[in-house]
Parts: sequence; structure tokens; C-alpha cells
Amino acid sequence: MQLGEDRTMAEFGEAGFTRLVAAFYRRVREDDIVGVLYPPDDWEGAEWRLRAFLCQRFGLSTEYSEKRGHPRLRMRHMPFAIGPAERDRWLELMSAAMDETEVPANVRATLTPFFVQVAEHMRNQD
Repeated sequence: MQLGEDRTMAEFGEAGFTRLVAAFYRRVREDDIVGVLYPPDDWEGAEWRLRAFLCQRFGLSTEYSEKRGHPRLRMRHMPFAIGPAERDRWLELMSAAMDETEVPANVRATLTPFFVQVAEHMRNQD
């Protein structure tokens, strides 16, 4: 993260990530492409993991690593078939969640390229 991003993300805060992740998972639960990849009995856990990961990645908390260790995102997502359709839908749902929660433009300018990079990194199918 660059110096300006630190302040921007601190202003967005854990509350901003909480709203964003909740809006995202409301969409995921109903989605026929991405939603089916999630265990139906672990929505709260999935929501906590994403929120805690984002808060850690953007310097707001260390709770994720304290409870789960290194993120190892690619390894943790390997059991799920993630191709271009799943990647694109994940990004579409996250974009809609950012719209709904009115993520400020300066925060969105930081989050969008990060989400694109991570979503592509999770892809394990052609």
C-alpha cells in the first residue's frame, strides 16, 4: 500500500468493509454461478473471512492472521473450480456491492484493481 492509501482505507474503516462484504454476500447467496461454490452452512464464516482478510490487507486489523495464519488464498480456493465465468461474476457482484454501499471513489480506485488482481489469481480453470 502507498502512503495515501493508508489514510484512505483508514477512513473507510472496518465499518466500510463490513457493509461492503455484507452487500456482496447477499448477492452471492442468490447467485447461480458463484453462490454454488460456497458451503451452504458457512455463510457467516465466509463473510467473516473476507471481511477480516480485507481489513488485514488494508492495514486495519491483524485478526485474520491471528486466527487463520497466512491467507494462502490460491491454496484455499484450489478445491473450487474457478474459471473466467466465476471470476467475472465475482467481480460483477463485488462491483454491485460497492455501488450499493456507495464506496467512495478514492476507496473504489484502490479496491477495484486489487479485486481484479485477486480474482484472476484465484482462477484455476481455463
